[in-house]
Amino acid sequence: MPVRRLDPILVDRIAAGEVVERPASAVKELVENALDAGASRIDVAIEDGGRGLIRVIDDGCGMDESDLALAIERHATSKIPDGDLTRIATLGFRGEALPSIAAVADLTIDTRASNAPHGFSIRVEAGDKRGLSASNWPRGTRIEARALFAATPARLKFLKSERAETAAVVDVVKRLAMAHPEARFSLSADNGQLFDYPACGADSARRIGQAIGEEFRANAFEVKAEREGVRLSGLASLPTYNRGNAQLQYVYVNGRPVRDKLFTGAIRAAYLDFLAHDRHPVVALFVDCDPRIVDVNVHPAKAEVRFADPGLVRGLVVGALKQALAEKSHRSADSNARAAIDMLARHNGPRGSSLYRAPPPANWDVTRSPFAPAGFAETRQFAFPTGAPVADARAHETALDVPVDDAPLGAARAQLHETYIIAQTRDGLVIVDQHAAHERLVYEKLKKQREAAGVERQMLLIPVVVDLDAARMDALAPAFDELAALGLALEPFGPGAVLVREAPAVLGEVNHKRLVEDIADLLAEDSDARGLSRRLDHVLATCACHHSVRAGRRLTAPEMNALLREMETTPGAAQCNHGRPTYVELKLADIEKLFGRK
Repeated sequence: MPVRRLDPILVDRIAAGEVVERPASAVKELVENALDAGASRIDVAIEDGGRGLIRVIDDGCGMDESDLALAIERHATSKIPDGDLTRIATLGFRGEALPSIAAVADLTIDTRASNAPHGFSIRVEAGDKRGLSASNWPRGTRIEARALFAATPARLKFLKSERAETAAVVDVVKRLAMAHPEARFSLSADNGQLFDYPACGADSARRIGQAIGEEFRANAFEVKAEREGVRLSGLASLPTYNRGNAQLQYVYVNGRPVRDKLFTGAIRAAYLDFLAHDRHPVVALFVDCDPRIVDVNVHPAKAEVRFADPGLVRGLVVGALKQALAEKSHRSADSNARAAIDMLARHNGPRGSSLYRAPPPANWDVTRSPFAPAGFAETRQFAFPTGAPVADARAHETALDVPVDDAPLGAARAQLHETYIIAQTRDGLVIVDQHAAHERLVYEKLKKQREAAGVERQMLLIPVVVDLDAARMDALAPAFDELAALGLALEPFGPGAVLVREAPAVLGEVNHKRLVEDIADLLAEDSDARGLSRRLDHVLATCACHHSVRAGRRLTAPEMNALLREMETTPGAAQCNHGRPTYVELKLADIEKLFGRK
C-alpha cells in the first residue's frame, strides 16, 4: 500500500485520543476552561455516564465572535499571551481541548462576552464545522458534547459501565472543586443531582469537608510548611483514619490536580511508621510555587508534573507530614468511637424491637432481685463465683501521679479479660488495647536508642542456636551487620543455622528463636527495595511486637496507669506499628444517650 497523507478530520480524531480518553477527560478539560474564564459558578450535567451528553455551563467572561471561531481550531489558545511556557498560570494552555472533543462528538457552544450586545453559537459534528451564528445566550458559556466517541466506535467499545464512567466524572469535578473553593460547583446525572457545593470563599477546609466529608475534617490535622519558596498546605488524616487504597489522596500543584509518583511516594514514606503497608491515609495537599520551577507540559492530560528540584519538594512533603504526625498522632480517630457507639446501640436495640430492654422501675432494689449474688443483702458487696469472668476493678485504689482532670487518657479503673484497660477521663472513658499500646512504646524507645548511640545490647548467658531453611538464611546472612547495629548479634553456626549471642537489652526475656525466624521472613519479603532505613525500622517493629505486654497478662493498677502516662508522652501512641488504634475514647454524652439519659 502506498504512503498517503491522512484526512485532516481523521488526524484530529487520532490526536484527540491523547486528550479525551473517556468522558471524565472531556469534563475535566471543559471545567478547567470555565475556571480559567473566571467563573464563579459551574454547573455540569451528564447522561449515560457522559456518552450521551456532557453539558458545562459557567458564568465566566465568555467569548466574542472571533474568539469563538478560533477556539475550535487545534492549538489556538488565549492562555499563553507571550508564548512563554515557563510561566503558565492557567489550568489549560495547549489549545487542544475543544478541537479534540469536537473531533469525537457533536459539539455545540453558546457564549457571550461581557458587555457584548448578544451572544454567538457554533456547532461542530465529529470535526465538521456547521458555521457560526448569533445567539441569545445571556452570559458566560454553555458547551454541550453529545454522542461522545460515536465517530470512533473502537474507543466507545472500551469504555466502562455507565456507573464506572459516572464515578470517574464525579471524581474529576470533586478534585477541581476542592482546589477552587471560591466557585460554586454542581453535578447532575440521569437520575438527579449528585452534589451541589456552595462557594466557600477562601475557606478551603470547608470545601474539603464538602467534597470528602465532615468525618475526614474531624479526623484530620492541618499541614503547613514552606521551604525555599515552595509552600505546602492542606489537611491529612490521623493514622487511625485510613483506607484500603489511595483513591482519597488529593494533591494539587498551583491549583492543578495531579497524580504524580513523587507525591504518592512522599505520603507513603511519611506514614510508614504509622500504617501497615496495605493501608493508606486520606490527604488533601496543596503545593504552591513559582511556575518557572515546575513543568506542567509533560503529558496532554496535564496530570503529571516535573519539578526542577524534586528532592526539595519531596523533602518538604515528607518533613511537614512527619512533623505534624509527631505532634498530632496522640489522637485516635473519633470514627472508631462512633463505630463502637453504633455497635452498642444496635445490640441494645430500638424501642419495640426484640433486643429492647425497658429500664427498671424507679423503686428497684438489687437486694430483691432473684439474680442478686448470695450474701449481697448482708455484705452489700457482690460475691462473684470462683472462675467467673470478671473485670479487675481495683485500679482506683491506687492514687494517680497525675489528677484525672489533667490526664488525657484518665485513670485506670479496670482490666477486662487481661487484655483491655478501662480508664476514666474527665468527660468519658477510654478503652486501651494493652498489647498494641505497649508495642508502640517499645518501638519508639528502640528508635530513640538507635538514633542516639545504638541499641543497647545484652549478652545471652547461653547463646541460642536457630535452625533456618535456605531461603531464610539467604535473606538473613547479608543483614548481620545491620542487625548488630540494632543490638541483635548473630553469627553463622554451621550450614543452615545461626547463633544468637546478644539481643537488645530492652526486650528482656523473649523467644529468641521465634524473633530471628520472624526477622528472616521480614527481610526475605522486604528485600532491598525500601532502603536500609526502612529495613531497620521493620526489624525494630518486629522486636517491639515480640517484647510487648501480651494480651492475657494481668496488670496491676500502677502498671496500667504507668502505661497510660507513657502513651500520653510518646509520639504516635494512638496506633500500633501496624496502623491499628491503641485506644478508643467514648464520650460521656454518647454513653448517656445509649441509656436514654439524654
